[in-house]
Amino acid sequence: MFTSHDGLCSIGELAERAGVTVKAVRFYSDRGLLPEASRSAGGHRRYGPEALGRLRLVRSLRSLGLPVREVHRILDEEDKAGSVLEDAVAGQLRELGSQLKALRWREAGLRLVQECQPGERADRLRLIGAVAAPPSTAPLARFWRSWLPPRMPARATAAFLEATVPQPPDDPDPAQVLAFARLYAFVTRPCTGAEQPQPAAHKAAGARESAVLYAGLAQAYELAGTPLRRGVGPYAGEELDSFVDAYAGAYGSRDTPAFRGLLVGQLAADPRIDRYWELFAEVISPPGGPQEPNPGSAHDWLFAALHAQTAAAAG
Repeated sequence: MFTSHDGLCSIGELAERAGVTVKAVRFYSDRGLLPEASRSAGGHRRYGPEALGRLRLVRSLRSLGLPVREVHRILDEEDKAGSVLEDAVAGQLRELGSQLKALRWREAGLRLVQECQPGERADRLRLIGAVAAPPSTAPLARFWRSWLPPRMPARATAAFLEATVPQPPDDPDPAQVLAFARLYAFVTRPCTGAEQPQPAAHKAAGARESAVLYAGLAQAYELAGTPLRRGVGPYAGEELDSFVDAYAGAYGSRDTPAFRGLLVGQLAADPRIDRYWELFAEVISPPGGPQEPNPGSAHDWLFAALHAQTAAAAG
């Protein structure tokens, strides 16, 4: 309770009791966060006993980084303050998480420049300078969308992009920052031909058949991930059968030795994007740790198994 005869206090007394500046009290008052009880004859602000608690609440909310508009919502909807406050805090946590991720990427980028040889610095600065922090995966998604068959169903496209676009780590090592920057440069480089090379499968299958093909390949790649993690070399088994079935289903063919012979020749002639998958592996795997299988490494394992099987059958 304030000691004045009317139970009110001045802006200076309120600021002193709350441990803030007079300027802060005036700022909150001007924005409607701290209502005045009255004005003195001289036009000075006067505040009631409830102002102290409200001011302390405003200061606490602002110390959490909540913007004035969010503080206003919380104070205006006191009956629902719990849900409003929870929403505001959740939003602030999301924003803070994004800021922290950006700082970690900047720190790793600075370490990358600091630790490299002087002759490499200009190239590395150019690479990391082209990438936002935290980095966007939109250019990688655009790269694959231009590579996929046209008019492929949206659900099939989304599933494909989820498997082929690596998510940047939240706390990257400098080597992962460099790998992502190189991957970004790879997908945004100018095209040298009239159009991006497409596998023969895109020409032989329509949009719906392509969706079936990539769904089948995703299953085959997942199966191949198990022997890849164990360090087991390519062999003819369930993984290879699933791989061949995906192509046979898209072409409306049966899985026969003759089909496998044709398929191995076609896959050998298809354009390759090996550099993409090398960088993909570096982005998702910390240096020195085991490399997680990806569609590129799984495809190579399955193709090697198919090539060995058809070569043995021919010989």
